[in-house]
Amino acid sequence: MRLTIVSNYINHHQIPMANALYQRLGADFAFIQTSTMEEDRVKMGWGSEVNAIPYLMLFYKESEQCAKWIMDSDVVVFGGVEDESYIKPRLNAGKIVIRASERLYREGQWKSISPRGRKKKYEDHTQYANAPVYLLCHGAYVASDFALVHAYPEKKFVWGYFPAVNTYDLDRLFEGKRHLNQSGKSEIRILWAGRFLKLKHPEYAIKAARFLEQQNICFHLDMVGDGELAGTLLELVRNWHLEHRVTFHGFQPPQEVRHFMEEAEIFLFTSNYLEGWGAVLNESMNSACAVVAGSGIGAVPFLIKHRNNGLVYKTGHYHEFQEQVLTLCQNEELRRKLGTSAYHTIVKLWNPKEAADRLYRFCEGLIEGHVVPEKEGPLSPAPLIAPRKGYQYTRNANTGRGL
Repeated sequence: MRLTIVSNYINHHQIPMANALYQRLGADFAFIQTSTMEEDRVKMGWGSEVNAIPYLMLFYKESEQCAKWIMDSDVVVFGGVEDESYIKPRLNAGKIVIRASERLYREGQWKSISPRGRKKKYEDHTQYANAPVYLLCHGAYVASDFALVHAYPEKKFVWGYFPAVNTYDLDRLFEGKRHLNQSGKSEIRILWAGRFLKLKHPEYAIKAARFLEQQNICFHLDMVGDGELAGTLLELVRNWHLEHRVTFHGFQPPQEVRHFMEEAEIFLFTSNYLEGWGAVLNESMNSACAVVAGSGIGAVPFLIKHRNNGLVYKTGHYHEFQEQVLTLCQNEELRRKLGTSAYHTIVKLWNPKEAADRLYRFCEGLIEGHVVPEKEGPLSPAPLIAPRKGYQYTRNANTGRGL
């Protein structure tokens, strides 16, 4: 079987699974990159491994060779590619296509009523309802978006991002999360990591720090990242006299961000519905952090069951968020329980090798003429979760049902 992934660019969140596919398929696997990486992501340390990847092909440098490879492959997965010219030749030839997509309507499903938008969605998606085209949903709300335009009926599957997974001796990992302040008092280490953008709401973390200070909690908040809100955040810290509680570290390379996660007990993931997935959730859970996350984030309903392996607050409800952070700070046993369960969720189910194995089996089935979905996790049937129902979904015991 020749399997190809086509995407705008490869990054450290995709490389581990791609490596696993290459180990299985060898020269019959390729990752075709269609464009160069954005400068701000390069500054964050993304893309540093690209030159050493043997299976990487660059469409913008060898277009004819790449186009032929795409057509000659048994299965091609297209993700992060807005230009339909890469995909149309296979669609028109009736060859197997798998689309990997984030949301169509991040800013609101009401946009699905636009006549111009529906025409475009019909041309790109709906008209292929009976063709061998399948959808991998990079986020819990993707399936409900595509259902609005009647695309890929019974052919939508759970998917996501699969950054590198580390295995730990959990007793040693949790011991490394214990910290003392300068007075020798136990200090809870809290982490926020990402770009300082409005959609990510880093101010939630600073406001929570002020609240915890008022509650006489001994903690330290590490803010890893930078961006347009940096000045605002620094001003909040100064105005609220939190300099002894909050440290800004700027952008850090991915491996250093992991180190911060390994030392943190609590990870704050505060983005809104515009966060299509959020691979920092995979990484922080893998690092056995007790996570507090917003329900609107694409990865959250797929990865977190509330109070089982993390805490979920309703996106936009700051006061619920701060109460959940306080709950974790006041309950060491709960932090340990949630962190342990989070770790096992990633190591056992949401890891690159498992994803690669499942994708390989799925593609084998497609070539043989039948779809073989998994029972849970990656490549299980995608539930139809409306964005307003994501909060409730994380609280359902039966996470196989849509809402």
